[in-house]
Amino acid sequence: MKRGGREQDSTRPVAGFLGRVVFSSVLVIIAITAIPYGTVQPWWIAIFECAVFVVAILAVIEASIGKGWSGDNLKLFAPLLLLTLFVVFQSLPLFSGIGPLGLGSSLSADPYGTRLAAIRLFALVVAALLLLRYTSNKARLRKLIYIIIAVGIASAFFGIMRKNLQEGPGFFLPGLTIVDRSFGQFVNRNHFAFLMEMCLGLSLGLIIAEQGRHRRVVVLAASAILWVALIYSNSRGGILASLCQLLLLGVMLDPLSRLKKAKVDTRWRLFQVLAGGLATRAFLGLCLIALFAFGVFWIGGEPVVFNFQQAATDFSQQEMQNNVNTSRKEIWSATWQLIKAHPIAGVGFGGYWVAITRYHNASGAMTPQQAHNDYLELMASGGIIACGLVVWFAVVFLKRARQTLYSSDPYYRSACLGALIGLFGVAVHSFLDFGIHITINALVLFALIIIAVKGERVAETYLRAAPAAGIAPVGTLTIDD
Repeated sequence: MKRGGREQDSTRPVAGFLGRVVFSSVLVIIAITAIPYGTVQPWWIAIFECAVFVVAILAVIEASIGKGWSGDNLKLFAPLLLLTLFVVFQSLPLFSGIGPLGLGSSLSADPYGTRLAAIRLFALVVAALLLLRYTSNKARLRKLIYIIIAVGIASAFFGIMRKNLQEGPGFFLPGLTIVDRSFGQFVNRNHFAFLMEMCLGLSLGLIIAEQGRHRRVVVLAASAILWVALIYSNSRGGILASLCQLLLLGVMLDPLSRLKKAKVDTRWRLFQVLAGGLATRAFLGLCLIALFAFGVFWIGGEPVVFNFQQAATDFSQQEMQNNVNTSRKEIWSATWQLIKAHPIAGVGFGGYWVAITRYHNASGAMTPQQAHNDYLELMASGGIIACGLVVWFAVVFLKRARQTLYSSDPYYRSACLGALIGLFGVAVHSFLDFGIHITINALVLFALIIIAVKGERVAETYLRAAPAAGIAPVGTLTIDD
């Protein structure tokens, strides 16, 4: 027994060193992944996946000589691990084929693309598991938050610099053209907006979490830079999502909750308190919307106004004459037909671009590569099975995040709130675009999920008793904390 104890003591420094290496490596991966167009080219995606798997090998070695893996952490991502297995199943040639060669067919319209999607999803889940295990204290959580905001700030500065200085094709990265559709290091301005939304939400939470006036001023300035870059990108979905984020922040913080506390002894008094609270929230919401709109048009100017005016015209006359039908309306309609034709298991992740051609009533000059709505594309790609697994994961995640919101530590509560605001922006924007298909955006999304669930866990009995006792999870998220 003594020998075993001595051996364990001798391996602790090695395990601690490997743990620090793994955590630092994941942070470096997050930073590097943002550079080359957000990692969209196949060879950059392959480098990202290999880097994650190499770090995972180090984590396995550390776990074998350290404390091992927690089953509770694996439980959180069990639905996504099952989803990865399902994606692999979609690519397998399990069904009898027809044709002269008698080849087997799979559920996927593009088996090779589906296998690539499975590898990529597995790499993202592994990266999330590494963050979940090795973000083991508040100091590491703060480092993770800082690296995400730093990536956002660097991308924002690069985008603003590009907008004002680029004169020809290529700006440090050769694939960056001067067309209006790109912004920052992204070839699509909407993908840039996804990253800004997540970083902006996180920074808003950090304003509350940080102690000291100087730190809050710095984070407030960072939030302003992120928001200005988001407006400059001229992404309608991103601007709308950022407005929804601010409204959610106002609702969750409820700055006037203390003013509305009053003794309620009659039904009429209860009605007055409820009506007054709703009226106050509505008034503050309208003021926030008006102030937000003024700021958007003041910063963005005529291009932003013109872009929002173009939203009323779903497609141009030229596209109608050529029967291209690449508007969201036409793409969503074709996607819905695809969903109804494959409701159970879908057409395979990565196979949408092949399967949609049968339902896209157009000339074929342009074929939709994505549904421009991640919810529709999820249903089309994975059917009821994939949607069920994603809903299962969302339920487990929200339950864990709710526990963090009731944590006794203000920093964990504020970080969780910021992460949830960032995730909410993605949820809103995903109705219009497909930014999560970009590797850096998906990686930051998983990082926000980890930030939202990290913190002191509270008992379920306390969660049930807190609302009845009038204890609000975010009511104490004030500047005084």
